[in-house]
Amino acid sequence: MRVAIYLRVSTGTQTVENQRAALLAAAEQRSWVVVGEYVDLGISGTKGRQARPQFDALLKDASRGKFDVISAWSVDRLGRSLQDLVGFLSEIEALKVDLFLHQQALDTSTPAGRAMFGMLSIFGEFETAMIRDRVNAGLDRARAAGKRLGRPPISDEKVQKIISERATGLGMKRVAKKVGVGVGTVKRVLDQQSRERDTRPNVA
Repeated sequence: MRVAIYLRVSTGTQTVENQRAALLAAAEQRSWVVVGEYVDLGISGTKGRQARPQFDALLKDASRGKFDVISAWSVDRLGRSLQDLVGFLSEIEALKVDLFLHQQALDTSTPAGRAMFGMLSIFGEFETAMIRDRVNAGLDRARAAGKRLGRPPISDEKVQKIISERATGLGMKRVAKKVGVGVGTVKRVLDQQSRERDTRPNVA
């Protein structure tokens, strides 16, 4: 089988040599042919795919069918978020690419590895549900305490000032700066004014 090795360290002072040696030995033991190495140096595992160019290249090459297995030293080399990991596993599973993790002894090309993959998916769904429940509980507590949720209200005085300043021909950025609000607030006020004008009945 063709294997691609992914190596990552979080700081520039660390080395990937120990990871590389272990993964090359594992590939040789399994008679896998190493067809590529993808190395992200000095990049934290908390960063997303777009911030890790070699990780991004790895997944793009996986979609092109360049290898059969992705090999990494440990699960935390791939990412620090369980949810991100499950998303990654789901993506490569759809591409029919297996995963080998040296430290966790995970090899999805084996029945035991595929079973562990299924468990990780379940834990990922559980984490998502827990996050959603915590967010909803926090919102409920805020409402019970009488806290206002959503955007803070803008005073009528500022609304009128936005409309009058805009009517003089000023751009939205200059209006926002002059009134002391964000550009998004200016746009929201003007959009609301436009909707009210459109729904106002015509008087003959």
